[in-house]
This record gives sequence, structure tokens and C-alpha cells, in this order.
Amino acid sequence: MPDIQYKKIPEENYRPFLSVVIPVYKCDQCLNELFQRLSSTLQQIDEKYEIILVNDASPSNDWAAIKALADYDSRIHGINLSRNFGQYKAITAGLDYSSGEWVVIMDCDLQDQPEEIVKLFDKAKEGYDFVVGKRSRRKDKLVKRVSSKLFYKFFGYMTDSIQDESISQFGIYHRKVIDSVLKMREKLKFFPTMVRWVGFNSTTINVEHATRRNGKSSYSYRKLFSLAVDVIIAFSDKPLRIIIQLGLLIAVISFGYAFYIFYGAIFGERSIEGWASLIVSIWFLSGITIFILGIIGTYLCRIFDEVKNRPVYIIDEVYKKEIECERHQIHN
Repeated sequence: MPDIQYKKIPEENYRPFLSVVIPVYKCDQCLNELFQRLSSTLQQIDEKYEIILVNDASPSNDWAAIKALADYDSRIHGINLSRNFGQYKAITAGLDYSSGEWVVIMDCDLQDQPEEIVKLFDKAKEGYDFVVGKRSRRKDKLVKRVSSKLFYKFFGYMTDSIQDESISQFGIYHRKVIDSVLKMREKLKFFPTMVRWVGFNSTTINVEHATRRNGKSSYSYRKLFSLAVDVIIAFSDKPLRIIIQLGLLIAVISFGYAFYIFYGAIFGERSIEGWASLIVSIWFLSGITIFILGIIGTYLCRIFDEVKNRPVYIIDEVYKKEIECERHQIHN
């Protein structure tokens, strides 16, 4: 643990000015350094702060490292989810638990650098409700940068919105923004889109993005593709509108081709086509039909998930210094 001893804040009548929410997954080797840098940075803003570390059922030693930090400093709060619910649901768990007037959301792998929080807060003091960091020079690998760019381009097209791959959720948000986002209790979470949907006065500033020093991203290409499909279905009806346009286009082409065949048969300019074109047409239209039913079925599946009204996440344990653990809390 660090040699520096940080001042402890009395528990009674204590409400933090700043809450820092961090989802944790396979980052136990980064947590000590993250704590030291965060503590040093946050004290430049206000001594009344809390750091909420949400362990998303990491298979490594993250939860043990979080509890050790919480034992060392009472401003560290650990939340252990009952299983892996995903990054954005882990963020929701931390936001539900937070109480600060301002809330910082960041990743645990130190690519979001704690020292940039001061810059974000100084910008927010100019009158903004939230300020998001823009990674002007991402330090990710080329393949990840390209795939991220393609994802956001496709996502922007399918949702009729402007998306920027250099902007994520790393930023500082006023309590009224967080409270508004938390009212959105749908099961699929994508914080960057949700926070833009609620509105308020916002801006972006350039922040320094660091290289990842430990481990690798938990987002495989399969998970990224699945996330893209889920987010598009959750935040846009454009796929359904594209289906309507596709159906009209096929109808127009079919009508034109039918007229062409009819004209040739009447005036004897060409013979009627044989079975080959018929079979190709049947297979083509069958494929289109199955594709359309698949998209509609995906929307119905998402509606089915929502009406079941299952909890967004389940907390197995909340750990805070000198406080008994609370088990099996369910949050809708």
C-alpha cells in the first residue's frame, strides 16, 4: 500500500462533493496506482470525495484489492456484482450508490488519466452541466482504433446522430445530469448515448490518453458487434425504416420486371424466361424475408426483455471500512 497517509473524513453528516465511479474488470494490478493518483488529484479540488469501485465479477483478484483499499481509506467504497453484467450496468450500479454533487466516470486501466479530472472540473466551472474528455490522440492499437471508428460511423448512420469515436464516458457530470440518466431504467445501457439524450449544457475538451499497461481489453470483436446491434436496436428504429424502403424497392423492381416480361410476350420480341430465373427469385425473396423477420424478431426480443422487468444488476456485497457487508441487494 502507499506510504502517504491521507486525511480521513468523519462519517457523520458527510456528503461528498465529488464521486468517482469506476467499473473494474481484470485491473487488480492497476488499482494501487489508480488510488494514489486519484487521491492526489481529487484533493486539489475538494477533500470531500468518494471513490466507488464496482467489481463486475472479475475472475482475477480485483475484489480483494478493492477491499484492501477500502480498509486503508474510508472514502473508498467497493461494490461486488453477483455476476458479470457488463461495463455500463456496472457504471449504473456505481451511479446509483454515488451521492456527490459532481460525478466523474472513468475506466480503471489508467488509460483515462486521473490528473485530467482537474482540467474537466475547471471547464465545468465555466457553467457547463457536464464535460466529456476528447481523446485527440488515442493510444490504442491500430486495429482497435480502426474498428472503433467503423463502429461509431455505422452507429451514427443507423441512429441518425453524430458520433465521435474519440469521445467516451470519461468526464465530469453534475448531479442533475446523473439523476436524469438514472431515470432511464431500460435494461440495455450505453452511457455515452444516454447522457446526450437527456440534454443539458455540455462541452468536450481534449484530454491525454495513455497506453494500456496491463492486460487487454475485454471487448472482443464478437462482443463489439453484439454491442453495436443491441445499441442500434435500443436507440433507433432506422432498421425498421430501412426494411420499409427495401420492401418498396423490391416491389418497384418486381413490377418493372413483370411489365418487361409481359411486353416481350405480347409483342413477341423475346420468349418467357424459364425456371432458372424463377428459382433465383424465390431464393432471393426468401432470404430477404428471413432477414426482415430476424430484425423484427430482435426488436420483439428486446421488448420481451424489458417487460420481464428483471433487475439491471444484482449486488452481492458492498464493502466499506467499518461497515458490515450488505448481501443480495437487487436494484431495478
